[in-house]
Amino acid sequence: MSERNFVNIDGNTAAAHVAHAVNEVIAIYPITPSSDMGEKADEKSAKGEKNIWGSVP
Repeated sequence: MSERNFVNIDGNTAAAHVAHAVNEVIAIYPITPSSDMGEKADEKSAKGEKNIWGSVP
């Protein structure tokens, strides 16, 4: 049986993960509730993490 790993994350982090994975351009309006989402997506791009198409958004 394969081992499963679970991670608890907030909604902004989850949305940033999906936005980074499936888009070539991430346009996020920086308002207070979603500011963290833009920062997380920017961190992934700065680290050079590639999306599903093999490019860094």
